Amino acid sequence: MEADPRLSRWENRSELPLFAASLVFLGAYAAHVLAPDAPADVHDALLAVIAATWAMFVADYAVRWRLSGVRFGPAYVRRHLIDTIATALPLLRPLRVVQLYEVIERRQEQPRLSLYVRVIAYGSMTALLLGFASALAVYQQERNAPGATIRTFGDSLWWVSETLTTVGYGDVTPVTPGGRVIAAFVMVLGLALLGAVTGSFSSWLIQTFTREDEK
Repeated sequence: MEADPRLSRWENRSELPLFAASLVFLGAYAAHVLAPDAPADVHDALLAVIAATWAMFVADYAVRWRLSGVRFGPAYVRRHLIDTIATALPLLRPLRVVQLYEVIERRQEQPRLSLYVRVIAYGSMTALLLGFASALAVYQQERNAPGATIRTFGDSLWWVSETLTTVGYGDVTPVTPGGRVIAAFVMVLGLALLGAVTGSFSSWLIQTFTREDEK
């Protein structure tokens, strides 16, 4: 079954507002985690914002599925894996920045950036946003755990930095099951991003020097 032509229109209209909603989600989650001593009413309001924006992501996923003309199942999930992950785990919404770029490009009818620029820009933005989100999640898991070495948000940011860059000093490490699950994800993400960015930059250098040699 062919996808409903309304799907493309929905994507063009919804991607930018949903990206803004993802930033609101991240901001509300950050405030909820970093201000544990705030009044209960404040935390209730932040949780309401988190729930509302998450509901928007779920509704968007449902609309995209209905307009795709494909029966929902494992095949659909595999085909839209990033969308599925970003809906189930809203802190990972930055992974959809590629779709945002495509929408902006179609709207403004601008020429495509080179592959190398796109990969480096996507990798850098993803590392920053997901690194911040991962630091928040690990800090929430670790801060009150017995024997934890990640006691402050600064500790968590330092841990994310050394993990994403694959340095891994080992001076601060997660001790809770939840923290270690997040750590495993960050390790895989760090390897993937580092490989993609390094490979693209090396390829760009080789291409540049080759053109200079030919001249």
